[in-house]
Amino acid sequence: MQKNIIYEDEHMIVVFKPAGIATQTARVGQQDMVSELKNYLAGKPEYRGKGEPYLGIIHRLDQPVTGVLVFAKTKQAAAALSSQVSSGKMHKFYYAVIYGDCHKEEERLENYLYKDAKTNQSLIVKEDFPNAKKSILIYKKIKTLMILEKEQEVSLVEVRLLSGRHHQIRVQLAYNGMPLLGDSKYGSEDAKILSREIGCRNVALCAYKLVLEHPIQKKEMKFEKKPGEEIFLPFFSNGI
Repeated sequence: MQKNIIYEDEHMIVVFKPAGIATQTARVGQQDMVSELKNYLAGKPEYRGKGEPYLGIIHRLDQPVTGVLVFAKTKQAAAALSSQVSSGKMHKFYYAVIYGDCHKEEERLENYLYKDAKTNQSLIVKEDFPNAKKSILIYKKIKTLMILEKEQEVSLVEVRLLSGRHHQIRVQLAYNGMPLLGDSKYGSEDAKILSREIGCRNVALCAYKLVLEHPIQKKEMKFEKKPGEEIFLPFFSNGI
């Protein structure tokens, strides 16, 4: 776990979550970030003999998604960081690899999402649908590449998330004709076929940058880490 820690002080801890590990889970025997971090903290001298360490969950990432997460180490820090999330003062940026090309170089997408708890999927619905929540993101095209042997295009986009809904980026981009590679839940059939053919097994989505205000010191902090998964590498090989 220690190798995934980007920053740590007495108030908060910032980590890079690998694909395949849940942020938190109740399933017995399944690895998750919260349990791993609590075990890491419990092994530090200042926590020994003081019971289970406190760890406040501020936001989450889907299990197949990689990226930067911040956790609070005190209740005071948790309240301050959670307030930034609810007020939109914590800024989250993602890289996504989509099937095909983008409709525009840059675009703001606004849709209403409904989470179906039975299927653990989110749906695009009308504004007046019961329990629908407004969901907003801005995407910007970075680069489009051709997979020569398949004669098909894939594109890297940067996504700025302006609301934090369940599966939001995956649902909104797919609904607007830009499905993510490796997404078995929301991807189009063509995207799923290409993903299998090129060996993209995880959702091609990475929360690569997080900008926040330190919960106590009140200074702006930026944490950034480029994705290391193979699907992203061709886009960064010549620099962007």
